[in-house]
Amino acid sequence: MIIRMGALALCLIWFVFTIFPLYWTLITSFKPPQAVAGGATYIPWVDFTPTLKAYIETATGVRGNFVQPTLHSALITISATIVSVLFGSMAAYALVRFTFRVRLLSGLVFAVIAIGGFVLLTESFGLSPSAALGAVFLIAVPVSVLLNRLQLPGPVLGNEDVLFWFVSQRMFPPIVAAFALFLFYSELGKEGFKAVDTYFGMVLAYTSFSLPIVIWLMRDFFQSLPLEIEEAAMVDDVPRLRIFFEIVLPMSRAGLIAVSIITAGFVWNEFLFALLLTTSDWQTLPIMLAGQNSVRGDEWWAIAVAAMVALVPMIVLAWLLARLMRSGLVIGGIK
Repeated sequence: MIIRMGALALCLIWFVFTIFPLYWTLITSFKPPQAVAGGATYIPWVDFTPTLKAYIETATGVRGNFVQPTLHSALITISATIVSVLFGSMAAYALVRFTFRVRLLSGLVFAVIAIGGFVLLTESFGLSPSAALGAVFLIAVPVSVLLNRLQLPGPVLGNEDVLFWFVSQRMFPPIVAAFALFLFYSELGKEGFKAVDTYFGMVLAYTSFSLPIVIWLMRDFFQSLPLEIEEAAMVDDVPRLRIFFEIVLPMSRAGLIAVSIITAGFVWNEFLFALLLTTSDWQTLPIMLAGQNSVRGDEWWAIAVAAMVALVPMIVLAWLLARLMRSGLVIGGIK
């Protein structure tokens, strides 16, 4: 009994410790400037008189245009989450249900053709980097695929190695990937295809960065599904693609929701990619928030309102998806 009470007390202390910054931000957003400058105040209508002035100024654009960056963040988050979860789930399912054999030598040939061909085309033939990249890709992929079908010497990589390759993409510092994407997008812009500060460019960047985590997590969910249901459908000549969309995905509802929450949270709060890949047309909410202090100084009541604008949508989304997850688990348990 004493141990349980002690554990409960520690949990309550930790809860207060974690919830206090949110509470402080919330009450600060309702404080007038005098209450913020006068020292720490904690209880509305006791220590200070709440006001909606900061919210009104934010809504009317006095504190800057928050509507457009919020819509940008919402649209990019929804699109990148849907694309990442869809294609990541398909890749994860393939890693669970199919056997992959990738010969290391064919991968090395791909690297040699890609790197050597890129240098040759750009330095000797004067092709632009984007054109050279597209040309070597069209050559390296079919050559390496054909070589992989041959009985080449050397190690053969399996499903676990392919999964590790996906996950290893997140081991690099984000600045490396962000800077590489910026250079790539800049080269595309020189060819007439604008990717910097565009909706397409941001969705592509966040999708590529989210896919490894989606594949890793969804693979564990698919491994826990009973194979007998899929085998029964295959006996009835149901196509594999239909099995995936009509049987596997509905049974993985809880996993899809959990992975969607993680992906959406990452994209919504991401700062570095948005800083390098946007300027004004598709500026996202984190960039707007980061600029509040430098533009207007330490107006903490206005900064707190901006923080609440960024927090509330994710809290609501997490609450809704959590309810869907619980209902999916209950339905799955009943079935």
